[in-house]
Amino acid sequence: MALVLEQALNGVQLGVMLFLLAAGLTLVFGIMGVINLAHGSLYMVGAYAAAFAAKLTGSFLLAIPAGLAAAALTGMAIELFVVRKLYARDHLDQVLATFGLILFFNQSIILLFGRQPMFVQIPPALSGAVDLGLFAYPVYRLCIIAAGLLTAGGLFWLIQRTRLGMLVRAGATHRDMVQALGVDIRLLYTIVFGLGALLAGFAGLMAGPLLSVQVGMGEQILILTFVVVVIGGLGSVAGAFWGALLVGVVDTGLRAFLPQLMRLMMNNSEADALAAGVSAMGIYLVMAIVLLVRPKGLFPGHA
Repeated sequence: MALVLEQALNGVQLGVMLFLLAAGLTLVFGIMGVINLAHGSLYMVGAYAAAFAAKLTGSFLLAIPAGLAAAALTGMAIELFVVRKLYARDHLDQVLATFGLILFFNQSIILLFGRQPMFVQIPPALSGAVDLGLFAYPVYRLCIIAAGLLTAGGLFWLIQRTRLGMLVRAGATHRDMVQALGVDIRLLYTIVFGLGALLAGFAGLMAGPLLSVQVGMGEQILILTFVVVVIGGLGSVAGAFWGALLVGVVDTGLRAFLPQLMRLMMNNSEADALAAGVSAMGIYLVMAIVLLVRPKGLFPGHA
């Protein structure tokens, strides 16, 4: 029971980080109709900016605004100088342009920081573990879960209860009408793109103390993020949240428990090899099942 609960928390922690990435991605695609393959690069930019600021100042607290600002400003610059020219273009043009941005950012990071990974220490105040009765769980991972859930709540409030959120929802369904009513649609798009980039940077800076901050880290998690968006439904923030939790729990559960189940039926080496392969494809099987039942995802944005 302790192991199940611990892995469930690990799955939720992975899920909330995937949500931060998927929310920005689904906002950009749902409102602007832009496929942004460089979204993972914004995750990397946030992680590197936070790691550099933490190394320079010795304070993780100061690294947080540095990572958020770097990701948001980079995202707004991408929208202003690259994506703005692609709104009326085919999706293939968007894919090629944003893939080129991936190469650009990877090489820029190498020039600035080198190829060696950067490591961020967990702040002393957040180190250690909390006794939850059956097991002890790291404080920092609990903080990630809490921060992700609070961010999700704030994002839902922003979209459902504020004027900006009203414009975002209107721009997603009636773009031409919003522009005809006098709203500066270009400014709205820049704000939305910057918000999505900020969420990606937030996920990156939180992942820094758990993972090594390295070149290409954005591409590794981008595929999972696209799976979340497809499962949740394009253009749906609620779908991104529940899809991210589903992917996080399923992926973590398969990697934690499938090898042990396989060892009951075959020798250890064969069981580990087979379990690794099945675990890697598990979330794609979930995606296929969801699409068979609900082709537009669990919570399609324009249902």
